Amino acid sequence: MHPDTTAVRAGRGANGDALATPLWSNAVWTSPDVRTARRAAAGVRAERFYSRYGNPTVRAFEDAVAELEGAEASLASASGMGAVATVLYALCSPGDHVVAQRQIYSGTQMLLQLMEARFGLDVTWVDATVPGAFAAAVQPGRTMVVWAETPANPRMAVADLDEIGAIRGPFTVVDGTLAPPVIQRPLGHGVSLVVHSATKGIAGHNDATLGVVSGEKDLIDELWRYSVLHGACASPHDALNGLRGIRTVGLRVARQSATALTMARLLASHPCVEHVHYPGLDSFPQQAIVERQMSSGGSLLSFGLRGGGVAAAAFCEGVCIAHLATSLGGPETLVTVPAQTTHVGLSPEDQQIAGIMPGLVRVSVGLEHPDDLVADFANAFAAH
Repeated sequence: MHPDTTAVRAGRGANGDALATPLWSNAVWTSPDVRTARRAAAGVRAERFYSRYGNPTVRAFEDAVAELEGAEASLASASGMGAVATVLYALCSPGDHVVAQRQIYSGTQMLLQLMEARFGLDVTWVDATVPGAFAAAVQPGRTMVVWAETPANPRMAVADLDEIGAIRGPFTVVDGTLAPPVIQRPLGHGVSLVVHSATKGIAGHNDATLGVVSGEKDLIDELWRYSVLHGACASPHDALNGLRGIRTVGLRVARQSATALTMARLLASHPCVEHVHYPGLDSFPQQAIVERQMSSGGSLLSFGLRGGGVAAAAFCEGVCIAHLATSLGGPETLVTVPAQTTHVGLSPEDQQIAGIMPGLVRVSVGLEHPDDLVADFANAFAAH
């Protein structure tokens, strides 16, 4: 089936005859006898025992994501960073080596830096746009995880999924938050695990806080053994909203991607704009890789403004239809200045290395009519 059809049909194991998935909001279930209770407590991912272990509504969301990703299983968490932390803490021990790209979400970077400083993790940072950089940094027998993010937040750098999937030895993990599974499926390229902040494009309505990781069942079960102690379990209420969002992810992402391409082309020719970062542009430096592994450019773009941080702040405060906010993937168009918001926790040196300049503006394109967004951006430029 096409991904759009899968999104509509997947994750219905708890439905029975109902079209809508029921909400199991309870935290605990009764057991008919001690033997059954012991089996659930000692087993893996019991659905009707205690909600930290598993929940039918959460499982429906996990099953839907797994089908979309082409995975054997998925594991939901309370946030995207909950999923990131679950993977890193479950797979890494003190002294282990990790290869991670420099162009990465700041929360992931700060967590890895914390693990370096406090837990003795050894991290090698590489440029994802350099062919062979990930494989060259792997230390055979010592590297535990290779971590990539593609496209990368916020400058949209793309990592080659075939190259990452070909690495043998360490677990290979891709954060695909900026490209939901209707755009790209890293597991099909041989990657071990794919992580999403499902708060973003997968759930898609700014009303669910979720993370999810997908891969082979045995590996996901091992991650669950850590997550049940880590405690970052997904709320069934958020899971239900996430599942509702999955039903329309194909239509939403197609519309957002088309509008994002329109906006990127207009911004590229605007005199106030120095550069535009969007994988759907013909001028994107990694266009050949994009065509091979992505079906569209997605809903996120960024651009640099002449005038630096002052101009970026003025633009973000001057829009009327778009909103100044830091998330992405929802129905509303959002703008933000990464150096002042999403990546403010990085040192100035790390910001510079990642290309997070003061004048960089990030745009999460929503579902408004493209003409209205064009006019809104034009008015914000004209006002300053």
